[in-house]
Amino acid sequence: MFKKLITLSLLIVFLVSMSSLAMAQEKEIEFWTMQLKPTFTDYINGVISDFEEQNPDVKVKWVDVPWADMEKKILSATAANNAPDVANLNVPFSMKLAELDALVDMDSNLDQETIDKYFPTVWEANTFEGETHAIPWYLSTSLTMYNTEIFKEAGLDPNNPPQYYDELLEMGRTVKEETVKYLLFPPIAETGRYLEYMVREGIPLTNEDGTAAFNTEKSVELLQMWTTMYEEGIIPEETVTEGHNAAVDVYQSGQAAILLTGPQFLSRIEENAPEVFEVTEVAPEISGNADRVGVAVMNIAVLEQTEHKQAALDFAAFITNNKNQLDFAKIVNILPSTKEAAQDPYFTDVDEGSVKDRAKKVSAQQLDRATNLVPPMENQGELNEVINQMVQNALLGEKTPAEALNDAEAEWNNIVNN
Repeated sequence: MFKKLITLSLLIVFLVSMSSLAMAQEKEIEFWTMQLKPTFTDYINGVISDFEEQNPDVKVKWVDVPWADMEKKILSATAANNAPDVANLNVPFSMKLAELDALVDMDSNLDQETIDKYFPTVWEANTFEGETHAIPWYLSTSLTMYNTEIFKEAGLDPNNPPQYYDELLEMGRTVKEETVKYLLFPPIAETGRYLEYMVREGIPLTNEDGTAAFNTEKSVELLQMWTTMYEEGIIPEETVTEGHNAAVDVYQSGQAAILLTGPQFLSRIEENAPEVFEVTEVAPEISGNADRVGVAVMNIAVLEQTEHKQAALDFAAFITNNKNQLDFAKIVNILPSTKEAAQDPYFTDVDEGSVKDRAKKVSAQQLDRATNLVPPMENQGELNEVINQMVQNALLGEKTPAEALNDAEAEWNNIVNN
C-alpha cells in the first residue's frame, strides 16, 4: 500500500511537472488590428482559431484599436518597450516604425517560396532602405467610375471613358459647356496625393540622394493642366481644401461625371444615391502617360520587440496566405496580395450584368501593374506638405505653376539636406 502511495505521488508530481512545462512552453503573441471589430470579428477569430489548432503551443491575443488611435498607440507602446508582437498597419504607419528600426525585416526572415506568393510590386511597397518591413495583407486599386447619363448629355460616348490625364481638359470643357457640371473632383490637395499624379505621368520624384527631381517641363505642363481646369471651373473650388470624401459626395450628388476611387465605394453610392448608381459604369483607373496604377496596401508587420519572433512570423504568414486572403475578400470588397488568390474564379469569372462584379474584375486585372506609387521616404509628412502647398499656390493663382515648382524644389531639398 505504501509503495502504491509513493508511486501515485510520483505520478502526480510528474503530471504537475509536465503540465507546468507545457504551460511554460506555451507562447502568447499579441495581435493588433485597425478597427475590424465588430464587422469582422467572426472572420478574425476564425483565422486565430485555425492557427492555434495548427500551432497548439501558441495562443493569439487579439486587440482591436480604433483607426484614429493606432499610430499614437503603437508608437507609444514601442517607446515603452511594450509593443504588440504582430500588427496590422498601413504603409505610412509601417514606415514610421521602420525609421525607428522597430520592425522585423521580412526578406531575411521568410523563405523565398513564401515571398514569391505575393505580387512583387506590392511586396516592394513596404521596402525602406533595402529592407521589407511588413507582409502585404489586403489591397485596393482605384478605378474610374463615371455617370453615363452625364456623358450622353454632354455628347460623349459612354462606352469610351478617358484613359489618360491629357484627355481631361477638353473633355472637361465639353461637360461644363453642355451640362454645367464638373468633370470630376480630383483629390490632388489631399496629403501626398499629387505625388502619385506625377508618378503616373512618368515624372521622377527624387534623385538617388533623395533631393527633388520633379521640377521638369513635363511637371510644369501637368500642374498647368490642373490649374487651368480649376480656373475654368471644370473641377470644383473645394479641390484646394477637400479630399476623397468630398469627391465621393460631389459624384453621388450627380454634379460630377467621373469619380476616381476604389470599387468598395459603389455600395456607398448605391445606398446614398441609387439613381446615380443605376447609371454608373466602371473602367480602369485614369492614369498619366506612364500608365501606372496605384494600390493602397494594408500590412501585417512583426515588431522587433517580440519575444516569440518565429511564432509571430508564422502567424503573419498564415493570416496573409492564399486561403485566408480569399476568404476575407469574399466578405468585404478588397483585393488579395497573393497571386494565386487574385486568380481565383471569384475575381475572374464574374457576372458581367452587375456593375459591382465588373468593378471587382477590373480592379483585380490591374494588380499586375499596380504599385505603391510613392516609395517610403524619410520626413515624408514634411515633404507631402511641401507638395500640397505647391498645388494650392498654383491653383489659387498665388504663383505660376513654374514658380510653385521652383519653390517646392527648394523647400524639399532644404528638408532632405538638413
